[in-house]
Amino acid sequence: MDFRQRLAEIIEEKRDKLIQVSDNLWSYAELGFQEDKSARVLSDALEEEGFTVERGVGNIDTAFIGSFGSGKPVIAFLGEFDALSGLSQSGGVPEYNPVEMNGNGHGCGHNLLGTGSLAAAMALRYYMEENNIEGTVRYYGCPGEEIGGGKTFMVREGLFDDVDVAFTWHPGTRNSVMSTSTLACYEVYFKFKGKSAHAASSPHLGRSALDAIELMNVGVNYLREHIIPEARVHYAVTNSGGISPNVVQSESEVLYFVRAPRVSQTEEVYQRICDVARGAALMTGTEVEIDFASALSDVLPNTTLEKMMYDNFVELGVPQHDETDVEFAEKIRETISEADKNSEVKSNKGLAGKALSDLIDPFVPANGMMPGSTDVGDVSWIIPTAQCMTACESLGTELHTWQVVATGTTSVAHKGMLHAGKVMASTAMDVLNHPEVIEKAKAELVERQDGEQYVSPLPPELKEYTARIY
Repeated sequence: MDFRQRLAEIIEEKRDKLIQVSDNLWSYAELGFQEDKSARVLSDALEEEGFTVERGVGNIDTAFIGSFGSGKPVIAFLGEFDALSGLSQSGGVPEYNPVEMNGNGHGCGHNLLGTGSLAAAMALRYYMEENNIEGTVRYYGCPGEEIGGGKTFMVREGLFDDVDVAFTWHPGTRNSVMSTSTLACYEVYFKFKGKSAHAASSPHLGRSALDAIELMNVGVNYLREHIIPEARVHYAVTNSGGISPNVVQSESEVLYFVRAPRVSQTEEVYQRICDVARGAALMTGTEVEIDFASALSDVLPNTTLEKMMYDNFVELGVPQHDETDVEFAEKIRETISEADKNSEVKSNKGLAGKALSDLIDPFVPANGMMPGSTDVGDVSWIIPTAQCMTACESLGTELHTWQVVATGTTSVAHKGMLHAGKVMASTAMDVLNHPEVIEKAKAELVERQDGEQYVSPLPPELKEYTARIY
């Protein structure tokens, strides 16, 4: 029996359990570094399948590592399980219908991501045991991908130092092997402190922290013209200082994400934004505290592993969606814009008129840059890493939307999730069958680093990420 077929069989044998794990994560919808229930469900599942689990690794309560086997090579599967705020939505309902207004939801599909990687780790573990194959399989439970960058902290703590290759995936609208770089990102809070006063009788005695934030945001918006075009800067006011307009706000806070192709470029933009913040404080007679919360690096593609992953993807084919899946996908598509629908067709004419992708996108090595960010980047700087995407969403669906949450408990998503597990497990087994690929992938990593050694983007004084609840 072909190893791919056996790995797929193992995952199908575990289908019900894996779907239950994913749906549990979906229902918990916990934010980054607060994923207590989600981490427990995944850790328990690993232990039930014979993995040794170390919990609370890297000084993070919700980070964990499940291991099976011993010795080299060490194969890692990266799992994520954090949700997003404000995206609560009923599962399997193709119209906007929040479970809880302003509640959390898995708008990036990390309930699927964490479980798909679990499927891969489980399948490889059993196949290696059945065939007396030496090596170590690890599942890395990585919290806070959306905010906080758990992997960045885990890399700095040396938790990946002995890993040989790493695999992960992401739910999406397409079937593909991802071979793009991403933007490095800084997550920074700017906290302004002023002086309260009665806004009518004595406003001259107050110093408005909210004014400072507004001036800072205006200044940064003017700055956009004068930074590199690839950079991205966006913000959210996390504390406006209260809801009483007749009080001069004495405190306020804004959270900024600063992104650029490399950490060094991100640092340059960040320093200019800090100057703008200090200028806003001077203009308003307030004080500003700059609280650097987290950072993550850009992704380094690895064509060696990606090509092997693509070949295995082709051998396995695509998720097999049925008429019920297509019907649901078409209903979701009725809720999205024509521009979003057409964007998929522009990049692949073979998708025209379809609700779900039924083909594999051609593999294009090192195919430009995706203008998002992920802490997978920090792993990719020290370990050859490959990622795939499977069709878990209707064509045209944007991530971080209620439509993703709605689809997350359906067979559309479940089939894509399980298929991703099969692709990753098969690629990992292919690596074990051809160990020379590991050295080739490591040599490529050195080449892609282009003489630049990995340095953690986290300031040395930042010991851990502090989850903030608003």
